[in-house]
Amino acid sequence: MTHKKIPLAGVIGSPISHSRSPRLHEHWLRRYGIQGHYIPMDIARDDLRQALEVLPKLGFVGINVTIPHKEEVIGLADLVTDRAALIGAANTLIFRKDGKIHADNTDGYGFVENLRQGAPAWNPRSGAAVVFGAGGAARAVIASLIEVGVPEIRLTNRTRARADALRTEFGSKIKVIEWVQAGNILDDAITVVNTTSLGMMGQPEFRVPLDGLNRAAVVSDLVYTPLKTHFLQEAENAGCRTVDGLGMLLHQAAPAFERWFGHRPDVDEATRQVVLGS
Repeated sequence: MTHKKIPLAGVIGSPISHSRSPRLHEHWLRRYGIQGHYIPMDIARDDLRQALEVLPKLGFVGINVTIPHKEEVIGLADLVTDRAALIGAANTLIFRKDGKIHADNTDGYGFVENLRQGAPAWNPRSGAAVVFGAGGAARAVIASLIEVGVPEIRLTNRTRARADALRTEFGSKIKVIEWVQAGNILDDAITVVNTTSLGMMGQPEFRVPLDGLNRAAVVSDLVYTPLKTHFLQEAENAGCRTVDGLGMLLHQAAPAFERWFGHRPDVDEATRQVVLGS
């Protein structure tokens, strides 16, 4: 009698106790009756290489990767998708049966799918996008906006040099705007995104004036604690369609779950409520 191995997956980072991914994946495993487990693991930077060598031997089929490991795992993987290479970071690893580690980045996919679900009429090709922030999340957002055909991306960051570096990497569709001028570039933008931590619980508030927003704009905040940030409330007050950041977390997880466990999960209201703890 042979016993089939129970597939294991998880998320690595440091710290990791705040992650909502275990709640999400365990919900899907139960929903679809899949024998498997998803485990949060606090792994220090110095232990990363050893962890990636050991986890497949313990029965892991893959892992999610979060701060501070998303950039470093690119150099430790055997195969890296084009989008992960472009973004310079991976959030999903697949441990293949041939022993190779496959690295991907589904953050941009999750961002776009969240907008499409939350604002079905959104047409990214119909006008410029404004992106606040130039960190790792911004890289994924910019790459995905270029992929879906946004004609121009106005990028603004508190430290201009980081925005200039992204323009050098991503090309002429990026127009860098000084942070102090950020409130003046909204009037004809169709897509407006906050990728900074401003407005997150425990962080300073988002202070750029949003009174210039176009009512036709779709406005999204990657922050989801709180779910309705001051940024989104201001956009709502201006008559814009708003999309909170929780859906990006849910949608970026779906392709990883399918690769590890063989079933494409539904991202629906019940899933949202589970992750919110409702």
